[in-house]
Amino acid sequence: MNSQRRPSVVCIGAGPAGLTAAYQLTKSGIPTTVLEADPVYVGGISKTVSYKGFLFDIGGHRFFSKSQEVEALWSEILGDDFLDRPRKSRIYYRRQLFAYPLKPFDALSKLGVLEAALCVLSYLKARIFPIKHPKNFEEWVTNKFGKRLFNIFFKTYTEKVWGMSCKEISADWAAQRIKGLSLATAILHMMLPKKKVKDRGEVIKTLIDSFRYPRRGPGMMWERAVAHIRNQGGSVLMGREVTKVEYGPEQKKWTLLTRSPDGVVEEFSADHVICSMPIRELADKLVPQMSGQARNAAEHLNYRDFLVVTLIVKDRNLFDDNWIYIHEPGLKVGRIQNFKSWSPEMIPDPELNCYGMEYFCFEGDSLWDSADADLIALGKSELVRLNLARPEDILDGYVVRQKKAYPVYDEGYADRVDIIRREVDDHYPALSLVGRNGMHKYNNQDHAMMTAAITARNIVAGRQVQDPWCVNQDAEYHEAGEAGSQAEISERLTPVRSAQ
Repeated sequence: MNSQRRPSVVCIGAGPAGLTAAYQLTKSGIPTTVLEADPVYVGGISKTVSYKGFLFDIGGHRFFSKSQEVEALWSEILGDDFLDRPRKSRIYYRRQLFAYPLKPFDALSKLGVLEAALCVLSYLKARIFPIKHPKNFEEWVTNKFGKRLFNIFFKTYTEKVWGMSCKEISADWAAQRIKGLSLATAILHMMLPKKKVKDRGEVIKTLIDSFRYPRRGPGMMWERAVAHIRNQGGSVLMGREVTKVEYGPEQKKWTLLTRSPDGVVEEFSADHVICSMPIRELADKLVPQMSGQARNAAEHLNYRDFLVVTLIVKDRNLFDDNWIYIHEPGLKVGRIQNFKSWSPEMIPDPELNCYGMEYFCFEGDSLWDSADADLIALGKSELVRLNLARPEDILDGYVVRQKKAYPVYDEGYADRVDIIRREVDDHYPALSLVGRNGMHKYNNQDHAMMTAAITARNIVAGRQVQDPWCVNQDAEYHEAGEAGSQAEISERLTPVRSAQ
């Protein structure tokens, strides 16, 4: 560090980004406080919820990254508490289960001869006459798979998730979530013999066959991170909703106000603020106030919420997938998690299982505002309609609501984020935006962790050695900037392994 005095840091949010930053900072001796609005759970959308001994993963989190740094950091924090799990997921469509990622022979045989022929012709047409410069999700996927397969295997589910037409979703989202995958790569993956991958950068994430997973769900990782942070001298405070984030230019200090669930107001001071709070919320709390242009940009950033209806059932071993995508237009459920297939330790009774029925919605709509009993009844009826359980086998249910789970990539979102980013850089010193909602990037937890790790390194160094906005969707850093030689970058990117 350039100064002998160690700077103080406050992290807003105890998700993967906030806790990664705090873990790295406290390991370097930087006084760090994490403020989390949730009074019970850490991990954000990567938390693990508990009900009567059953553990629920909110969304399904595979621990696989192309970033060696993130993989090493997971091992450093959690030690030997990982399971190696086979990956299996399928698509439910027309009362049949199709392998996903798509296996062309499986998909085409189940669709029937005529439909299969039409799908192949549609794919060939897309390859010969692709849409130039695809601007939306529909155009991007059509180029990769053909219009007919897009309509069958992508359109219904994607519109359930986002609550909007595929023509309104930016092609950016498709490029990130389905990167490198096409019908041709799926065929090659299926037909060629499996080989041991030496370079993780060669892997298409969508096609991985196995992954690591914490024994007791992803929240186990972040609960362990909290323990490390506290052991290293940091603080993680629960039930602290941040209500004001004020910069004092004369003191060159940040002052934050929080409110607890019972109304207690507390004040915190820091030299640096690392924020994983949704940008739209942060803009309302910043002092001095953002410009009208930036506030308008933040106000028009959109988010998709979702809820999970967890159903405890007698285990009939009807499917062993980690999850099933539901592409039936007549059903509201979008995806079904099989928690025992993630980890048997999440189910306290081997005779039972627990399924997570995922419903995508907007906070305040009719689905979100439904009573828990009505949502449980809906989940039960749809699980039975799918022939994945018998009515008498469903024993109990529980509802988990998750606000702002997905930043929406609608038209103009990138321009709005850029306006806000420039305003923060120009007018709010020592304020760093990190993570999925802090940067409005719909990426996985490894990306969130990498943006936070780089931010922590910058604070320890006393200058920007790397730009967290240069982390791509695979948690890989693509621009050296001021970081120096590649050897120096590699040395800085290698975390110290714990003695666990």
